[in-house]
Amino acid sequence: MSTSEDFTRLLLIGGDGQIGSALARQLPQVFPQTTLLTTTREAAQNHVDLTQPHTAIKIIRDYAPDFIINAAAYTAVDRAEQEPALAQQVNGVAPGILAEEAKRCGAMFIHYSTDYVFDGKKRTPYVESDATHPRNEYGLSKRAGEIAIQQMGADALILRTSWVYGLTGRNFLLTMRHLANEHDTLRIVDDQIGVPNDSEALAAATAQLVALGKTRLREHAGLYHLSASGQTSWFGFAEAIFAALPAESKRPQLIPITTAEYPLPAARPAYGVLSSERLQQTFGVSLPPWQTMLEACLGRG
Repeated sequence: MSTSEDFTRLLLIGGDGQIGSALARQLPQVFPQTTLLTTTREAAQNHVDLTQPHTAIKIIRDYAPDFIINAAAYTAVDRAEQEPALAQQVNGVAPGILAEEAKRCGAMFIHYSTDYVFDGKKRTPYVESDATHPRNEYGLSKRAGEIAIQQMGADALILRTSWVYGLTGRNFLLTMRHLANEHDTLRIVDDQIGVPNDSEALAAATAQLVALGKTRLREHAGLYHLSASGQTSWFGFAEAIFAALPAESKRPQLIPITTAEYPLPAARPAYGVLSSERLQQTFGVSLPPWQTMLEACLGRG
C-alpha cells in the first residue's frame, strides 16, 4: 500500500473520538510521505468545533487538503432526546458544510454514519438501498447529515457502521470491564441484534480506501456499509468480552433481559445488522467476523 500521486495532504476532523484517534495513530504509519493535519475540539491549535462551522472552514481553506475525513460526531444517543438541535447541528448541518468545502477545494470527503438510521424492523442485513426510518433524535441527525452531503454533490464516501468500541473513549466494551469490578451480576439486553465494530479495524479499512486514491474513489463515490460480518446481541457481545478475560479475572453472572426491562430515553432499533457486500465488491475492502475483531482488540490490551 502506497500513496498515490493524486493526494499529498490529509485532513482529519475529530481526531480525539474513537474512530478519529485510531485514524490519527494509523494514517501516519500507512502514509509516511503524506502530511496529516489532525483537528480536535479541545486543541488550542487545529481547533474545530462543528457547532461553529467557521472553525472548520478556515482550516480547510488554509490547508487545501486532498482528503477530508470527518470522524467528529455527536454520539450521546440518549442525551440527544433532550438536545435535538445540538445533535442536528453537529451531525446534520455540519457534514453538509464540510462537503461543500471539500467540493470547493477538490478534496475527497469521507464521513461516518450509523445503523441507527434504520428502524430495525428487518430481519436480514440492511443494504444501502433500504429505506431509512430513524427511531430517535440521534438517528434523525445522522440521516440528515447523509442527505446534506448527498445534496451538496461533493465527491464523498458515506460509511455506515455500528456498535463502535475500542480501548479508549466511552463504549460497551469499556463499560462492561468497569461494571465487572463493581457488580456480581449484570443484566444485559438480549433482544437487540447488531454487529460490534472495533475502531482500529474501522480506521484500517478507511486507510485502505484512502490508499486507492481520489480518482478511484470519485468514480465510485456514494453510500456504503462498513461493518464486520456476523451478528450478536448486547448480551452475546458481553458474553464474548468476559469469555476472553484471563482465568483469574472476575466474571460477573450475566442475565439476559428484554429492551422493555431496561428502558432508555432513546428507542433503539431491534435489528441493525449491515451488509457490507457492496463495499467489498466495489473496492475489495472488508472487515473480518466480529469475534475475530474483538479478539484482536483485546489482544492489544
